[in-house]
Amino acid sequence: MESRRLTVLYGSQTGTAQDVAERVAREAKRRHFSTKVLAMDQYPIASLIHEPMVIFVCSTTGQGDEPDNMKVFWKFLLRKNLPTNSLCQLNFAVLGLGDSSYQKFNFVAKKLQKRLQQLGGTPLHTLGLADDQHDLGPDAVVDPWLNTLWNNVLSLHPLPPDKAIISEHILPPPRYKVQFVDGDEPSMNGLHVPADSGVSGPSQNNPFYARLVSNDRITADDHWQDVRLIKLDVSGSGLSHAAGDVVMIQPPNLPDEVQTFIQLLKLNPEDRILLQQNDPDIPLPPTLPQPCTIQHLVEQYWDIHAVPRRWFFTLLSYFADNELEKEKFQEFSTAEGQEELYSYCNRPKRTTLEVLEDFPHVINTIPVDYLFDLIPPIQPRAFSIASSLQAHPNEVHILMAVVQYKTKLFTPRRGLCSTWLSSLNPQKDDIRVPMWIRRGTISFPRTPATPVIMVGPGTGLAPFRGFIQERTTHGIGGNVLFFGCRNKDKDFFCASEWQPLVEKGLLTVYTAFSRDQEEKIYVQQRIKENGALIWDLIHNQEAWIFIAGNAKQMPTDVQSALQSVLMEHGDMGETEADRYIHSLEHRRRYQVEAWS
Repeated sequence: MESRRLTVLYGSQTGTAQDVAERVAREAKRRHFSTKVLAMDQYPIASLIHEPMVIFVCSTTGQGDEPDNMKVFWKFLLRKNLPTNSLCQLNFAVLGLGDSSYQKFNFVAKKLQKRLQQLGGTPLHTLGLADDQHDLGPDAVVDPWLNTLWNNVLSLHPLPPDKAIISEHILPPPRYKVQFVDGDEPSMNGLHVPADSGVSGPSQNNPFYARLVSNDRITADDHWQDVRLIKLDVSGSGLSHAAGDVVMIQPPNLPDEVQTFIQLLKLNPEDRILLQQNDPDIPLPPTLPQPCTIQHLVEQYWDIHAVPRRWFFTLLSYFADNELEKEKFQEFSTAEGQEELYSYCNRPKRTTLEVLEDFPHVINTIPVDYLFDLIPPIQPRAFSIASSLQAHPNEVHILMAVVQYKTKLFTPRRGLCSTWLSSLNPQKDDIRVPMWIRRGTISFPRTPATPVIMVGPGTGLAPFRGFIQERTTHGIGGNVLFFGCRNKDKDFFCASEWQPLVEKGLLTVYTAFSRDQEEKIYVQQRIKENGALIWDLIHNQEAWIFIAGNAKQMPTDVQSALQSVLMEHGDMGETEADRYIHSLEHRRRYQVEAWS
């Protein structure tokens, strides 16, 4: 039936919004809707005027920016020539996934809801604003929001007389059919086969394999944190990048975890499988070779290192024949069990592999077909490019902290991509790193005369190193850098690069070494101390201000310091200073790139 068609469109940067979109689709199918799930930029947007019902799920990145896979879609929706009744036939709902520790919490969802209404769309439900900071995570909002949504949808499109909602206790069919093939079938494994040959330039489905030039630790050996400066050779890729752009890296799983997973599930790494569609609305994964070895899947595709989400436990509950395990999975699948699931899984950052090790009975009963439903694909990681093509032709540099920390679990937590990259030794082997480039969320001024104030503590320095190289290579000055770290002798990144530029008058550097004296000093204090200079640069010379680094507290503290400068040196009250900063932000003269 035409009316029982529902489309779920998502904008996702890290995979969470996609995960929620797929949950919406599963729930729609249980209510007998024909359902498609697509990234917004995969969707033919001209068809939107013919859609009866669309559920949008979107996250927010950077400074309130839309995710990469909804940028084209959003740009089209913003066209001024679209009639205000364009979407008058559309019933829609918007669910935003955000993090209230960021200034522009769920900004994209709010903008999308407003624009769809401006174009005549009818909301099926109030705007959903899920918050990663909630004790129970996004599900605290998603669960009740979806319950109300389905009540509203079914009042518009009741179930056919002979149908009932398919019970949650019935196992849905797997995403794909898995067929094992004989060893003498021709295989494409071991070679990278471009998945979208029609696409120009490297992309997620067709990455460029860049040669690793160097991988140097740039913090002292006795420093608590291992930070690397990694150089990649992109000769022959056709790639170009500007200051503020981002390099995407596709990491594999870590060798010890690959080995453990294969042994745990008693898989034969040499077995080869062929995937077939099991649902016309779910296409095959574009990056997998066909046929494909189990070794390749575990090494390159399944994200066994990720913290599993709720659906993982729901699926396991269908397969468990051990009563204790089944009860635990069922509990983790309920709204009431989310606090306990959060304590077991999310808070200690327990991985999919570790969870499977904790439940030894179910691992022998999981059908191979369902491994694609249980374990999502490995997501690429984004790094600000820390170099300029003017200074380093055919190279991309990455400034990266190796992620390692303790939780209540015995084994320290490791960042998948940073651990893998830090382990590579270009002196021993010809190492290739799958990568591509995307536009960053910050854009620097193109006018050489414009002064720039950059606040980049720690690895927040990365985009500014690229921009400083770009400007100073052409002899352009007016570059002011505020850099913060713990100790001058242990983690003052790129110090030797700055000295010659300072001597030539092309760069001014203000440093805050927080642990080199009894009282901690941070970049925001240096900003206040140099308030007269900053006020002159902003107000009289129309400088642009950029902040990059950890999202926890730093961007807010720096903004407060700037507010103090405006009040003291610009003779403003608190409200006026706040308005002044918002005005700079609106004109892109104040930009923040922060990450958690």
